[in-house]
Amino acid sequence: MKLLSTKATCNTHGQDSSYFLGWEEYEKNPYDEIVNPKGIIQMGLAENQLSFDLLESWLAKNPDVPGFKRDNKSIFRELALFQDYHGLPSFKKALVDFMAEIRGNKVAFDPNHIVLTAGATSANETLMFCLAEPGEAFLLPTPYYPGFDRDLKWRTGVEIVPIQCNSSNNFQITKSALHQAHEQAKKQNLRVKGVLVTNPSNPLGTTMSRGKLDLLLDFIKDKDMHLISDEIYSGTVFSSPGFVSVMEVLKERTHNLKDSDDTAQIRDRVHVVYSLSKDLGLPGFRVGAIYSENDTVVAAATKMSSFGLVSSQTQYLLSAMLGDKKFTKNYISENQKRLKRRQRMLVSGLRKAGIGCLKTNNAGLFCWVDMRHLLRSNTFEAEMELWKKILYKVGLNISPGSSCHCTEPGWFRVCFANMSEDTLNLAMKRLKAFVGDSRVEGSCSSSSSIRAQSSGSGTSARKSLSKWVFRLSSREQEER
Repeated sequence: MKLLSTKATCNTHGQDSSYFLGWEEYEKNPYDEIVNPKGIIQMGLAENQLSFDLLESWLAKNPDVPGFKRDNKSIFRELALFQDYHGLPSFKKALVDFMAEIRGNKVAFDPNHIVLTAGATSANETLMFCLAEPGEAFLLPTPYYPGFDRDLKWRTGVEIVPIQCNSSNNFQITKSALHQAHEQAKKQNLRVKGVLVTNPSNPLGTTMSRGKLDLLLDFIKDKDMHLISDEIYSGTVFSSPGFVSVMEVLKERTHNLKDSDDTAQIRDRVHVVYSLSKDLGLPGFRVGAIYSENDTVVAAATKMSSFGLVSSQTQYLLSAMLGDKKFTKNYISENQKRLKRRQRMLVSGLRKAGIGCLKTNNAGLFCWVDMRHLLRSNTFEAEMELWKKILYKVGLNISPGSSCHCTEPGWFRVCFANMSEDTLNLAMKRLKAFVGDSRVEGSCSSSSSIRAQSSGSGTSARKSLSKWVFRLSSREQEER
């Protein structure tokens, strides 16, 4: 007799993706300036650690809040007993106001239409349960966040059909790509229930234009389906063009009398996912949200949220923090300045190593980096070979494009906001040394006379690859 369920024993979680495998290798050998200076530097984790001092400063100035006091009286018991899965009204109001502020107050959100969830992961899965049956499909533009293979599919049984985007237009979604994906789903006998996009994009670090959002709205209207806009990076936009929410485009279409009737038909089929994990850098707080003007979806998602509630203590603390408008205004502005500076550091370091990245990068905690010229061949096998060298020899964990379902080998997502400036500079030194030694190695291996003189060229290549790690480590110690 089987003692475990099929779900518990199946291999559909996605944990065997190189995206997650890189994390596992990092955890075995994490870089530490003092304890393990030759360890792996984590550049595969999209965390925002650049503005913790702003959060800590606010907490220091408002000690009653983390102490769970109101008017100098303890409310610990009140918060400890509160368990309404609708959430604290004060927090829901503060959260929607913060979401509006990030969007320049060009659109408002009704707290009655928001559902609190334990992070964006929970929000996206909950929407899958609400909108689709097992075996039905959502269309996602490539490249997309590797975790979606887990979040959207693992427990729900929903399928993902890729919308194939490529570098010829900076991986922007097109009308033809949308229709081709829809046709592909039909060939697979899959009923498509909607489109899911991340805006700003993970892993591209780019924002969608009004024109592209209008294209998506027209598409879902024509095909009678849903649109999910995952906007968890909306507060990380640090360069023009600015961020445009799908809700802003819907509002503009409503004000256009010609399109108002059509917009009314699709308004209840547009859903926004948000989280405080990226903008505030609080992934450990597990605060996510679904915003929808579909009353049935809100009611169902609220019931489902009982499987992943946000603690009342967390809600209380954040309602006070986000309710401080002076703080939020300063935080949003300063955080964006810091992200811009750090992104420029990464781009500069990559350029010195002879590596470029997507020029339209204006948001997020990462760059979409072009290493196609470092591949031995234009294949995904070559991409994995390069990734392993960078992981094990260079000591950097970055995410290969194939883990993001990119259609072109040689692209990588590289994160820049989860480490100190010194660590980022060290990572760039390591990468520059690797690229330089790889060029020397490549020019040597192209000489047939040298190859003829050495029967153990493969061993020599491996030795030369490992030598530069030792040499660089020695140089790093000297510089310290």
